[in-house]
Amino acid sequence: MTESTREKAQEKTTLVLGGTGKTGRRVVERLTARGLPVRIGSRSAEPPFDWDDQATWERALEGMTSVYVTYYPDLAFPGAADAVRSLAELAVRSGVRRLVLLSGRGEEEAAVSEQAVRESGAEWTIVRASFFNQNFSEHFLLEPVLSEEVALPAGTVAEPFVDADDIADVVVAALTEDRHVGRAYELTGPRLLTFAEAAAEIGEAIGREIRYIPVSAEQYESALVEYDVPAEYAKLLTELFTQVLDGRNAHLGDGVQEALGREPRDFADYVRSTAATGVWGR
Repeated sequence: MTESTREKAQEKTTLVLGGTGKTGRRVVERLTARGLPVRIGSRSAEPPFDWDDQATWERALEGMTSVYVTYYPDLAFPGAADAVRSLAELAVRSGVRRLVLLSGRGEEEAAVSEQAVRESGAEWTIVRASFFNQNFSEHFLLEPVLSEEVALPAGTVAEPFVDADDIADVVVAALTEDRHVGRAYELTGPRLLTFAEAAAEIGEAIGREIRYIPVSAEQYESALVEYDVPAEYAKLLTELFTQVLDGRNAHLGDGVQEALGREPRDFADYVRSTAATGVWGR
């Protein structure tokens, strides 16, 4: 690394909240590959960051010039908007110049958090993402796929599944390029698929039948509780799914094309490459 490159890298230090999650770890990998210093924001990091403990925020933000904001468990959950607003305000007071927020496509409550980031005084970019491809292979729906039965309260609604790698590419562009400031991008894949069609594509790739079973909200919530998900969390999660999977997002967005100048990754490409890793068995 040249001296000028080193100085430039030192000027751009990014805190990646949820830096070990689906999009966060990919953002960390990309920034690190560019020689840009990164701080992972998680409870196990040093210094730690915990959304539920504001006492950890100041140290995590110290020396940062930009922050990738992902909220756990979801922006639709109670208290999320207040937490994001407080974090954004503290970030600006701490010297952070740029905030990039991962938001949920079609989530009404998420709009409040988006507004908080807009009003923070920082340079901002909003990244609204549809249902992740990687939900089928990284936690969440991995066990159902392995058991060959995916049950969700989504009926026959179609979803424009988006790839986490595309999200990470857009986020990194927003963190490192000025032309994305003040933009809100709607990120989707290039086509609509029902969950039954998505399950069938995975099954074809691995040579097994993966069944999609549409269930009611009540059935889904009960199933979560049976799997030891806390009742309150199960209720909120079910409400979120029934909201965003009610057909409101059954259309394509052009955020990947706008931000990156290329087409988004197709679900079929994700399935082929993921099947090759053996995560779904062989």
